Amino acid sequence: MSLLNRIFENVTSHSRVVIAVLLVLTVLVGAGAPMIEQSSSLDQFQSDSEAAEKLDYIDSNFTTGRENTTAVQVIVRGDDVLSKDTMVHALRFQQQLRENETVNKTLVDENPTSGVANVIAISAIQREKGAELRAEGEQLQQRSQQLNQTAGRLSDVLNQTRELQAQYDQLNASRQSGEIDNETYRQRAGEIETQLQGVRANATSELTANQSATFNQSAQQARGLQAQLDQLNASYQQGQINQSAYQERTSEIESQFQQVYQLGTQGVLAEEYEQLQTRSENLTEKRENLQNGSTPSLSAQIERLESMNQSQVDSTTEMVLSSNDSDGMSGQALAFMPTSYEPGTTEANATMLMVFQKQDGQSMQPGQGSDAIVESQSAIQSIADEEFDREAMVFGSGIISEEINQSMTDSLTIVGPLALLFVILTLLVAYRDLLDILLGVFGIVLVLVWTFGFMGWLGITFNQMFIAVPVLLIGLSIDYAIHVFMRHREEREQDTGAGVRGSMRVALVSVGAALTWVTATTVIGFLSNLVSPLPPIQDFGIVSSIGIIAALLIFGALIPALKVELDEILESRGYDRTKRAFGTGGGGLGRVLSAGAVAARKAPLVVIVLTVLISAGGAYGATKVDTSFAQEDFLAEDPPGWTKELPEPFKPAEYSAKKNLDYVNDNFVREDSQAQILIQGDITQDDTLEQVQQARDDAADKDTTLVLSNGEPEVTSPLSVMEQVAAQNESFNATFTAADTDGNGVPDQNLKQVYDGLYTVAPEQAASAVHREDGEYQAVRMSISVEGGAASADVTDEMRDVADGFDGDLEATATGQAIVFEIVQKQLLDTVIQSLIITMVSVFAFLMLIYRITEGSATLGAVTLLPVVFSVTWILGTMYLLGMPFNVLTGMITSLTVGLGVAYSIHLSERYNVELERRGSVWEAMNVALTGTGGALLGSAATTIGGFGVLVFAILPALQQFGIITGLTIIYAFLASVLVLPSLLVVWTRYFGPGARGTIQTKSTAAVSGED
Repeated sequence: MSLLNRIFENVTSHSRVVIAVLLVLTVLVGAGAPMIEQSSSLDQFQSDSEAAEKLDYIDSNFTTGRENTTAVQVIVRGDDVLSKDTMVHALRFQQQLRENETVNKTLVDENPTSGVANVIAISAIQREKGAELRAEGEQLQQRSQQLNQTAGRLSDVLNQTRELQAQYDQLNASRQSGEIDNETYRQRAGEIETQLQGVRANATSELTANQSATFNQSAQQARGLQAQLDQLNASYQQGQINQSAYQERTSEIESQFQQVYQLGTQGVLAEEYEQLQTRSENLTEKRENLQNGSTPSLSAQIERLESMNQSQVDSTTEMVLSSNDSDGMSGQALAFMPTSYEPGTTEANATMLMVFQKQDGQSMQPGQGSDAIVESQSAIQSIADEEFDREAMVFGSGIISEEINQSMTDSLTIVGPLALLFVILTLLVAYRDLLDILLGVFGIVLVLVWTFGFMGWLGITFNQMFIAVPVLLIGLSIDYAIHVFMRHREEREQDTGAGVRGSMRVALVSVGAALTWVTATTVIGFLSNLVSPLPPIQDFGIVSSIGIIAALLIFGALIPALKVELDEILESRGYDRTKRAFGTGGGGLGRVLSAGAVAARKAPLVVIVLTVLISAGGAYGATKVDTSFAQEDFLAEDPPGWTKELPEPFKPAEYSAKKNLDYVNDNFVREDSQAQILIQGDITQDDTLEQVQQARDDAADKDTTLVLSNGEPEVTSPLSVMEQVAAQNESFNATFTAADTDGNGVPDQNLKQVYDGLYTVAPEQAASAVHREDGEYQAVRMSISVEGGAASADVTDEMRDVADGFDGDLEATATGQAIVFEIVQKQLLDTVIQSLIITMVSVFAFLMLIYRITEGSATLGAVTLLPVVFSVTWILGTMYLLGMPFNVLTGMITSLTVGLGVAYSIHLSERYNVELERRGSVWEAMNVALTGTGGALLGSAATTIGGFGVLVFAILPALQQFGIITGLTIIYAFLASVLVLPSLLVVWTRYFGPGARGTIQTKSTAAVSGED
């Protein structure tokens, strides 16, 4: 007796010990279940790749001024979303967010909200302040002109003073020379003094006392200097001094005149000029503050909008949202408008505002919100519903995370009971015995306890994929139970004297090997997923394998031991526990199950040829199956109406994220939908920015690049940052312009000085585009907004084409979430292919080895696996016909098909081989195997199909697809085993089986005369 048979015999021999040990182990293992954590993020599916590493590099070394934040998009839809009333509501909505305790604690400190209403209100405030500053500037200009006119008038008076003094000096000279008499002198001198007094009086009439005194002082000094100059001229003319002394003395007097004029003009108006200078400096500061200062408060924005009439609002809206906005706010504002919006109009059917929240760690991937983020975004939706009198939808990582998690919960809540109900109904038909049904359900519960307990102890996170695990294990557990129970019933019918324990011993020894080989091959199938570079798929393979092994322990040991003990107790009290096995005893079901035997007897080669042809078609379709890995795969549609009538807690929640995501993709800039170009190497070489500019132009021409309604692509690069800073800072503008030698607006020399200047005047903006480490410049990056609904393959191809445009000492890499997901998508396809190959080769080798050892024929292993190979091609061809792609769940269908499908083939091959040895006739052995084991196969297939079939009622879309395709897999595997495998076994028996003499008899003709 083999070791395996002795192990199964001990289950019945020491049933109470088996029960005690396994129940204790169940408690210990199950203690790990509460430790399971849950995650719905797609980040966990990412593996190591160059694009993922570069994306991590960008997250670690570049900033946008909003590190560790997540952005929420609030879309307001309806007519007149640009009306004054709607925009005021948008600002009040933002104010409520800041006042709400749940939301406020998650908001970033600086400018946590922003939308088109903010841009328009701020623009209106700036225009108002700008008008005030222009008026003040005009006043200062007028005042400056007035002061200059006064200074000019005072200068003219000083000139007149000098002229009159010169006349007075000439009059004195004429008197001294006797040219005029004293009377004439006095008369003329008096006239001159009167004129001087009149000129001074006229000049000082509008001056203060101090100013008049200062001016009179300067006028007196001017008279004195003019007298000195006249005396000097007279001395020179009389030859009393030489020319050199004359020129020197004249120069000194002229210099003194300049001082006198300064005193008589600027000196007189010094205080006014100082005040004018102060006011001018204040005006300059106000203008700079207006341009670069802090954002006006929400209260100020609301107050400004409310003070405007609709015409003023429309005028400001047209100006701000025009493509040629002179204030430079158009690009900022248009980012909040639908891509179909016509710039400059006041009509739009939707607008968007952003809410920025703090989170633990930087993440570009939606769908992984913390509890605080989830709670706050739900609160944001509630506040939006109350504030706006039109539709307002909230789109953010918290909402998505909540819906994915909720869809998993709702799916389990609906699918779990349905699966159990279906299994119970099926078992009612198959078992027709309450105790056997209860034992089966109890066993299922224990298998799930073992599985989730191990998950907790191993620290494996529960994600979207693991919703399929309970259904998978329910189906497999019942599969094991049916085979054990049905075989036990058969033995009790055939050997009435063996009793409960004896029949169970024979049953376990009979099907134990098959159950063990099924477990081994199924585990091989699931563990083949370890070749996947995607951690969740590896975890799924591990957890599924643990569950399958647990199913073997529970239904191969614990449940049979319990059944033996309970049946003996009941029979000791007079209850008859003998039951007929499902599918035996003839009847319509027996005839249906024996159809494969009939076909194998009449035309086995025809069956095989037809199967090969159908499989060839399926194989062709397999090459056309698409692969999908996207957020949309895990976002639920709103459940069908009938689910709304379900009682609590089965009634599912409402789901809107999928619809909202589609709307945002079609109409707006997705905050998280960006491609990145990381440029590393010698980024200070002269042509770096020229290449960046060329890459920007290349990106603008790509189909997947998002284009705003003004026709401009949404691209951020070192150049765009530099242009913004240069427009606001004169010193950097000078540096930026000086480095541009060919006048094309792109610096092409001294780039290190340009980077230095950028970091000096705008360090935060610089860090968003240029990475500096220890004073050395390491990398620059471009950020390109892409169409939200663009295929990841298209984004990847086009962005890599942009990156390939860089040359020289620059290394450019295209990355971003879409590109990383495309890599995951290809890895998913690689996983499908590799796991299929590994599973096929491993199971093929395993079965050939096992059958060589146990049955003496390795070829029986190959024959047993062939129906599974056929069913794999059928299911892949079906996926192609249904347009169903490989995703994180359906991508495991090949290994699942082999793992599950081979079970049916092994059970039938094992039973056929046993009956062939026992009965000697191929046809009798085949009929007994198909009606006996075939009935068990039908029962287990029905429960497994039903278990997976109920997944169509799941809320999670990927789970629905998985349920459909897995249900079809079981159908194909069952059909292949009961329709195709008999023909294969007949051919194998004829050419490779016992005797292998080209006959279908294994005993002498005489011995079996009349049997067939």
